[in-house]
Amino acid sequence: MDNDDVQVGRLLSRREVLAMMGATGLAILVGCSSNDDAGSTPTARASNTTASGATAVASPTQAGVSGEATTAPACVVRPALTEGPYFVDEKINRSDIRANTSDGAVSDGSTLALIFNVFTVSDGCSPLEGATVDVWHCDGAGVYSDVDDPGFSTVGQDFLRGYQLTDASGQAKFLTIYPGWYQGRTVHIHFKIRTDADGQSYEFTSQLFFDDTLTDQVYASEPYAAKGERTLRNDGDGIFQQSGGQLTLVAAQTSDGYAATFDIGLQMT
Repeated sequence: MDNDDVQVGRLLSRREVLAMMGATGLAILVGCSSNDDAGSTPTARASNTTASGATAVASPTQAGVSGEATTAPACVVRPALTEGPYFVDEKINRSDIRANTSDGAVSDGSTLALIFNVFTVSDGCSPLEGATVDVWHCDGAGVYSDVDDPGFSTVGQDFLRGYQLTDASGQAKFLTIYPGWYQGRTVHIHFKIRTDADGQSYEFTSQLFFDDTLTDQVYASEPYAAKGERTLRNDGDGIFQQSGGQLTLVAAQTSDGYAATFDIGLQMT
């Protein structure tokens, strides 16, 4: 499970962002390579079946965790990061992704309420309705569902996977658990946003991270403590280093776990 991800995006400079948003008829170059193309460094990730991609932009500060609709942010770029080997397009439309649907078993761990606020920059950074937001990550023991890995096989299970469509305010809400860790990676959550516009399909893929101090606090309790001390923190993770600090969740403690909100805008060309 070491080095399962290779970074494929880059963080644009402020000058590049202003040029992108101010240019007329600007086409954003988007890589359409497979997951194995480690040499490609596009601004954003497009699927192999589409001709166009979505560049991710978002506010420099994250919104609160109340779930209330927020004012469209002044947008700055967030980088695309690799999909990794564990994406499975399960097509499970659900907000609570903790359970395995075949037997109802719920993944053990600290509850995490995660809200995405998705905007489109093309018409002034307004809420993007009807976008598909996929979330997937490992459980408290560092295991992904529905994969055949050298260290485990969970084929046929679907815990900690699911998608939501953004509502009229651009929100997609998930109830999950604080992710565990595995060898070679810091703590992270994968996400993918897909939408259609003007006859084109757009896709953006990246990852979310957590403050190390918070993770230490969470991991002091079960089921995380049973796995032992993690071997890699944010500063040692190459994927995290490519995030430019733009993908770290600000998670607040709640009465039954944690909650975080993440704003992200898409520049579609």
